[in-house]
Amino acid sequence: MKIICIARSYRLHAQEMGAAPPEKPIYFLKPSTAWAREGKVIYPPFTKRLEYETELVFRIGREGSRLTPAEAVSYVDAMTVGIDFTARDLQSFLKAQGLPWEMAKGFDTSAWWGTWLPIPEGWENVPFRLYRGQTLLQEGYGRELIFSLGEIIARASQFFRLEPGDVVFTGTPAGVGPALPNDVLEAFFGEKKVGTVIIQRSPHESFTEGTYI
Repeated sequence: MKIICIARSYRLHAQEMGAAPPEKPIYFLKPSTAWAREGKVIYPPFTKRLEYETELVFRIGREGSRLTPAEAVSYVDAMTVGIDFTARDLQSFLKAQGLPWEMAKGFDTSAWWGTWLPIPEGWENVPFRLYRGQTLLQEGYGRELIFSLGEIIARASQFFRLEPGDVVFTGTPAGVGPALPNDVLEAFFGEKKVGTVIIQRSPHESFTEGTYI
């Protein structure tokens, strides 16, 4: 299983990150060990700023590569809402050094997604949301994506052969923020709750700032 993720795919999120919207989809990968399959996310000992990024997530149903956008949509067989967890201080540190930032994105339990759902007609107009208790943390719509789902899947397939069970995170809207130990986060697609995430403290000693690498 590959976890394929998209960077800066919503204009307002690009702005809040101080970056220009990309002209083409930008990808990064998370390893299969990033999957928080039980809904338990361990707060990494190497960060003081763990952030949630709520996203629409799609599952690949069959093998394919070098697809066109029109073909690509038919390779998707389910969707849900997920969270791309980011060690934001570590990411900023690595970016400042001109280094890759997979360590800030691909750590254990950094990717969670909810129950898979059939893809409804008009999914682009259904809101997806993340809550902490009664507090709305994030809300977005697929219609706000810079690139269509077909474009995202097709371009990914030019670089990575798609296989059944691969997961595609389509990027986050504006409103990312800190996730804290003991947080209970609930994700919704429309009125349907797709799952719950619990942030747990790490049993390991925290790194001191500047000792990442």
